[in-house]
Amino acid sequence: MYQARYLLYIGNFKISETIIVQWIIMLALIAVALFMTRGLKKNPDTKRQLLLEWFVGGIKGYTTEMMGTKFVSRVPSIVPYVGTIFLFFILSNLAGLFGFKSPTTDLDTTVAWASITIATMYVMGVKFKGPSYFKEFIEPTPVMLPLNIVGEIARPISLSFRPFGNILGGTIIMGLVYQLNAFLSSLIPNLKIPIGQIAFPVPLHLYFDIFAGSLQAFIFMTLTLVFIGNAAETE
Repeated sequence: MYQARYLLYIGNFKISETIIVQWIIMLALIAVALFMTRGLKKNPDTKRQLLLEWFVGGIKGYTTEMMGTKFVSRVPSIVPYVGTIFLFFILSNLAGLFGFKSPTTDLDTTVAWASITIATMYVMGVKFKGPSYFKEFIEPTPVMLPLNIVGEIARPISLSFRPFGNILGGTIIMGLVYQLNAFLSSLIPNLKIPIGQIAFPVPLHLYFDIFAGSLQAFIFMTLTLVFIGNAAETE
C-alpha cells in the first residue's frame, strides 16, 4: 500500500508520486511567497504584510533564542532555511487532507531532509571551530571514538525515522478507520449517504494530520537548530 508509485514516465526515467506531490507543495510555497512579498512597505498597512512580518519575526526570534545572536548574525541564511523547512514539513504532513499522499510517509523524504540537516551541522562545525571540530570524536578520551561514532550515526536515523513513523502510523490508522466505516455503512440497508465516513474521521484527522503533523514539523525544526547549534558552539 505504501510502496512508491510511479505516475510520470519520461522514457526509462520514472518519477514517483512522492516527488510530484513535493513539486506541487514547492509551487504552492513559491506562489504564496510571491503574493505575500508583493508591494512591501517600510510601514506595513495591510494584514498580509503584518501576517508575514509576524511569521518571519517568530521564526527569527525562535532561531535566535535557540542558537544565539552571534550565530544568527554570522549565518543569517539559517533563518530562511529553518522557516522554509518548517513550512515544507507542515504542508507535506497536511497533504493527506487534500487527497494527496503525504511525502513524509515515504522514508526517502525524511532521510533526505535529515541528511541536509546533518550536512549543515558538519559544515557549521568546521566553519565555527575549524578542523579541530572533529577532535570531539576522541573526547574526553580516544577510547570513546567508537561510541561517539555510533552517536553520530544515530542522529540522522532518529531525525528521519521519528517523523516517518509518526506520520505513516497516523495514515495507516486513518485508512483502517475508513475501511471500518465503509463496512459498518454497508450493514445499514438503503443508506445512500455514508454518514460515518464524514462524521467519525473528522476528529481523527484533526489529531493525526493537523496536530501531530504540526508537532512533528516543530520537533524536526527544533532538533535541526539543536544539532547545528551544538556543532557551532564555541564556549
